Amino acid sequence: MPIDGTWRTAPSPRARLRLSLRGSQRYRDLPARSTLRRWVGMALGNDASITLVFVDRREARRLNRQFRSRDYATNVLTFAYQMHPRVLADIVLCLPVLRHEARLQGKSLREHLAHLVVHGVLHAQGYDHAQRREAQKMEKLERHLLARLRIADPYE
Repeated sequence: MPIDGTWRTAPSPRARLRLSLRGSQRYRDLPARSTLRRWVGMALGNDASITLVFVDRREARRLNRQFRSRDYATNVLTFAYQMHPRVLADIVLCLPVLRHEARLQGKSLREHLAHLVVHGVLHAQGYDHAQRREAQKMEKLERHLLARLRIADPYE
């Protein structure tokens, strides 16, 4: 059920998910597949096929430069190919950047990764934060979902 009736697609416990992982074998500190699946699933409003792609700084920088014209390694990139009737997306996560950011922010990698997985899944469904109003909606939903995981507000 939406917090304020403004969600594009309310998270649905009935949404079916086909989750693939790429690059995860390189990173021993990732949560279990079942945990990643739970994080993705809790943010879904529609059935989905999502691939979580774990990359190093070099690959994150290359993708960010190629697709966003920004020459640095970013923490997460979402490639949304389809939103309806089924969400199809790749969510690219740069673990070295996430580790660094988590340390700087005084939080665990697990908490930061959960936030950015949820963030990426919301982007895959059309949420954005380029405009202030859209950012407020997206952040409100992120806060709500992360609170269900007992993760503190990432925007404080």
